[in-house]
Amino acid sequence: MRKKVLRLSLGIAGATAVALALPGIALAEDADPMAAVDGVQAALDNLWLIIAGVLVFLMQAGFALVEAGLTRAKNVVNIFAKNMSDALVGVTMFLAVGYAFAFGGDGGWFIGLGGWFLSGSNPFEWGSSGVGTLTTPTFFFFQVVFAATAVTIASGAMAERTKFKAYLVFSAIMTAFIYPVVVHWTWGGGLIAKINIGDAVYSDFAGSSIVHMSGGVAALMGAMALGPRIGKYGPDGKPRAIPGHSIPLAMLGVFILWFGWFGFNPGSELAADNYVAWIAMNTLIAAAAGGAVTMAVVWSRTGKIDLAMVGNGVLAGLVGITAGCGTMNVLGALITGGVAGFIVVFAVMFFDKIKIDDPVGAISVHGVCGAWGTIAIGLFARYDDAFLGREKAGLFYGGGVDQLLMQIVMVLIIAAWVAVTTGILFTVIKKTMGLRVSEQEEIEGLDSHEHGMPGYVGDDMVLR
Repeated sequence: MRKKVLRLSLGIAGATAVALALPGIALAEDADPMAAVDGVQAALDNLWLIIAGVLVFLMQAGFALVEAGLTRAKNVVNIFAKNMSDALVGVTMFLAVGYAFAFGGDGGWFIGLGGWFLSGSNPFEWGSSGVGTLTTPTFFFFQVVFAATAVTIASGAMAERTKFKAYLVFSAIMTAFIYPVVVHWTWGGGLIAKINIGDAVYSDFAGSSIVHMSGGVAALMGAMALGPRIGKYGPDGKPRAIPGHSIPLAMLGVFILWFGWFGFNPGSELAADNYVAWIAMNTLIAAAAGGAVTMAVVWSRTGKIDLAMVGNGVLAGLVGITAGCGTMNVLGALITGGVAGFIVVFAVMFFDKIKIDDPVGAISVHGVCGAWGTIAIGLFARYDDAFLGREKAGLFYGGGVDQLLMQIVMVLIIAAWVAVTTGILFTVIKKTMGLRVSEQEEIEGLDSHEHGMPGYVGDDMVLR
């Protein structure tokens, strides 16, 4: 495991001054000065995780803007309603059972048990979560915003044709059970965490597969269950473009997501230390590489710059580096992000060709590029990221194929779990309450039929 040798080198005099201002860690005359340093470090760790969690929570707004901008104006209220519901339902369900399923310590390899509604630990004690110096409220806060992110990924792929009440059921089950099981198998020490191939164990620092691919696979199953939007494919079977109503909204959403990712990845260090800046740098580099490569590919193919696709290239680079941001060097981050930007263009074209209608490209960005980012660790892992347990684990650094095989096994297990469970869930919903709105509702727009209000009101509609 890597040695965190530069844990914010606070001088004893400075630590004492800060300690006097923080309840519970003030120095008595005969107290150990290093205890004050440890107390300050614990306070900083927890404060940083809350800040990082706030940044991740802001990503909900980013997702909403991207999805709304890339779909039609008649469905904008529905898009925002689903993203709002992901936060409302996600927090509630993860609090009630999801956190316990993910991190409860008594459930063995399959699922966690214990800690319902955060019970069983002192919420004010440093380290009460069992993770470093983090209190249970701090760790829950950071993890619950990840859960909300995982479920909201599917919203875009299911846009413009899904019943709102059906989506609420999906959101609840995803955050209460399907996603928490994936977390337990990995970050919670369950099934995947117990597997090794030679010296290789799994690595996914911030969730390329745990969070993003899980959401992407759920998006794929939802889009398949729903079928394409009316008019997406012509009589000859070829896909037709259905332009979104606001590229500015979509691009604003991309920038908000990019901003929020500086909480998503650096926050996953779970401490305020010198590695945070390294992870933030890798995140920035990969995103820029992803967008640049996508721009070059699209420009070379069409002679024009498709800004919506370039935005997806940036997001693809972010998703790709999320797994390896703690283990890759600058070159690894650059290549991983660039390859993600290349892959996303052809993934979008592929799903269009096989008639899987994904209005925002969520399956390609999060599902395909999430898998790529996880597998890329087996190629480019240079440093121990606190999961790998060794330096130079990647194939290109002399680590052999073991790590690459381990990463592929991890991707296959997670993809299979999410595909089977969400497939069953969507089938049950279709046969009971129904999954898709009527043809009339889809043509006229979900805003008026599902929510009773338009997203935009013209001056001629204002009462005088």
